[in-house]
Amino acid sequence: MANRKIVVALGGNAILSDDASAKAQQQALEETAVYLSQLVEKGDRLIISHGNGPQVGNLLLQQQAADSVKNPAMPLDTCVAMTQGSIGYWLENALIHALKVRKVEKQVAVILSQVIVDENDAAFSHPTKPIGPFLTLEQADAEAQRTGSQFIEDAGRGWRKVVPSPKPIGIQEHQVINTLVNQDVITISVGGGGIPVVGNDLKGVEAVIDKDFASEKLAELVDADLLVILTGVDYVYINYGKENQTKLTNVTVAEMEKYMVEQQFAAGSMLPKVEAAVAFVKAMPAKKAIITSLENIGNLVDGISGTVISA
Repeated sequence: MANRKIVVALGGNAILSDDASAKAQQQALEETAVYLSQLVEKGDRLIISHGNGPQVGNLLLQQQAADSVKNPAMPLDTCVAMTQGSIGYWLENALIHALKVRKVEKQVAVILSQVIVDENDAAFSHPTKPIGPFLTLEQADAEAQRTGSQFIEDAGRGWRKVVPSPKPIGIQEHQVINTLVNQDVITISVGGGGIPVVGNDLKGVEAVIDKDFASEKLAELVDADLLVILTGVDYVYINYGKENQTKLTNVTVAEMEKYMVEQQFAAGSMLPKVEAAVAFVKAMPAKKAIITSLENIGNLVDGISGTVISA
């Protein structure tokens, strides 16, 4: 089972708890690295991706608070790049330390990743992804008039700016990532879904790419043996939270598509993970995708655990 090429997509809980300080996030990633190092110790080759939703939201708040003529706020694509750097730095150091403890000598590299999207993607006409601070209706109206941004009421907590969430169609650095992984270097890439870019000139755009879809696209491009999407539960469930709740262990693409039609998975949480896992197996029918928790990852060392999706 060893020497598998695995794309591991970390959920937000692997990085951020209630404390948004650098120290707290570094501590969370140190715990995450201990789990990931179990796979490396057994000989698996890892490509690690991660979310950045809370971090980029907090960074946008800081940018907005300090915005001035002399020190203008950075645009969203640049903020995504900044969080790729900070989270990548913390995770790289945590992995190096966790592997030293296990006496495993491996190089780790963070790859700043540009993810190509179609400038004609329908998402650009219908922004849906809330980012940044909660505003009052008056503040949102003023900001909309000033910048042309769109705002929606979000979860009863106020009004938030919404940006497009286009689907990834390519990853500029995928060959570099693949070369490194084939040289047995652990890579951390497509952080936060990647920096969204369009066209031959790779122009940055104001958008947020779903990190599960970006991870799936990367898994295709590097011909990964396995796509592992980590979340807060060991298994995907149908009838979740009800008396007839049932965990899914081994399921086919057709079964998952049937459950999606039945709206078994919550749109903002489990659905994109299921959609990404299904897309990978449909593109690579000989391969598998797994949705499970970080805590359950040790059980992947000697085999398969969690919700396993196959053709």
